[in-house]
Amino acid sequence: MRLLIIGALEGQLSQASKMAMDGGAKVAHAGTIEIAMASLRSGKGADLLLVDVMVDIPALIAALEAERIAIPVVACGTETNAAAAVNAIRAGAKEYIPLPPDAELIAAVIAAVARESSDFLYRDPAMAKVVKLADQIAGSDASVLITGESGTGKEIMAKYLHARSKRANRPFISINCAAIPEHLLESELFGHEKGAFTGAVARRIGKFEEANGGTLLLDEISEMDFRLQAKLLRAIQERVIDRVGGTKPVPVNIRILATSNRELLTEVKEGRFREDLLFRLNVVNLKLPPLRDRPGDIVALSEHFVARYSAANGLTQRILSQAARDELLRAPWQGNVRELENTLHRAVLLSSGDVIEPEAIRMPDGTGLSDAVASHSLASQAAAAADAVSRSMVGRTVADVERDLIIDTLGHCLGNRTHAANILGISIRTLRNKLNQYADEGVDIPAPGEQRYSAA
Repeated sequence: MRLLIIGALEGQLSQASKMAMDGGAKVAHAGTIEIAMASLRSGKGADLLLVDVMVDIPALIAALEAERIAIPVVACGTETNAAAAVNAIRAGAKEYIPLPPDAELIAAVIAAVARESSDFLYRDPAMAKVVKLADQIAGSDASVLITGESGTGKEIMAKYLHARSKRANRPFISINCAAIPEHLLESELFGHEKGAFTGAVARRIGKFEEANGGTLLLDEISEMDFRLQAKLLRAIQERVIDRVGGTKPVPVNIRILATSNRELLTEVKEGRFREDLLFRLNVVNLKLPPLRDRPGDIVALSEHFVARYSAANGLTQRILSQAARDELLRAPWQGNVRELENTLHRAVLLSSGDVIEPEAIRMPDGTGLSDAVASHSLASQAAAAADAVSRSMVGRTVADVERDLIIDTLGHCLGNRTHAANILGISIRTLRNKLNQYADEGVDIPAPGEQRYSAA
């Protein structure tokens, strides 16, 4: 773990540095913000910044954000610096460590950052197969494409691979290709020379050079501009890069991992992704199944998140009731593990006792999880009804098809007019007018709470 200490390295801060090194961290020092930024631009990198609270932390965080350098900041200072500590936290520092330093606290902060969620928690056989394949190829330098829906844990899998590779003691650098504007992504990847473009006030080392000797994760690679893909292909093939505004190629030694929640073969067919780049990235494909297809992981992950957020919020250890577990297993989890984690975090906070019951498991809008399950089931039924109707339209009048579609959709929505109108894409007023017309014609209209299925 790489620790960069910023500030006057005297007395207690020097002691904190020694404790960090005793804990296995590689420690560097920068006396000022300017020196620290120069060090980060040069590609030396850091996993954590430990900053003297008397340093202008708001200015430091603003400088990091301006150059899109994402590194957590932890402030430290004496108890008499309470106002400065509050300002540091407000500016964006993750934690505040009081001085003189406590060895256990320093070790805990380092461990929390160094851990980086490299342990992949799983119990389901479907995920076990993926992890077994990951273990087989982790020690190689082969490029790996990690695919799966959003929230399935693709970045965690990438960290899992790195932690078990021959490069584990070297940098793991990640860049989200979807989060950086298209015109800036090239300099983020390959770096730039001073004066290469407006705002390039100094040489900046890119992610390829920063990851030299280690692993580079190209997160959401499908979002990369087609023109930039050609430069990326050259960098992967030849293991050399060109800084923006540079005059000579720079050799790099890295392993490439990439993630995508899109089907890249489809992107290739649509002309949005280079086929030769896909071949280079997809030496091995790890496809993470969605959470709904690995029910064995749902309870294990739920218990893990309950334990984590009970401790994080200073609460007595919460546990899930059997009824709560059953409800979690029934949910569709469209947002996968990310949605499950947020749901359990809320449940820990909303639970009125040490046992989490279904009533405490709420959605972001305050509705119960059972309502979300019912809504998902209802939508699935309505979609199936619409599909069945579409296959039987040939040879019938538009008016007949419209009437049957409205009646069948209403029946699958348990007679709920609002749900049916939303699915049909019409106003509730239009729906009511149609239903009044059909009733006058003698058509049997589904009553509220009445469920029907199309004969088709």
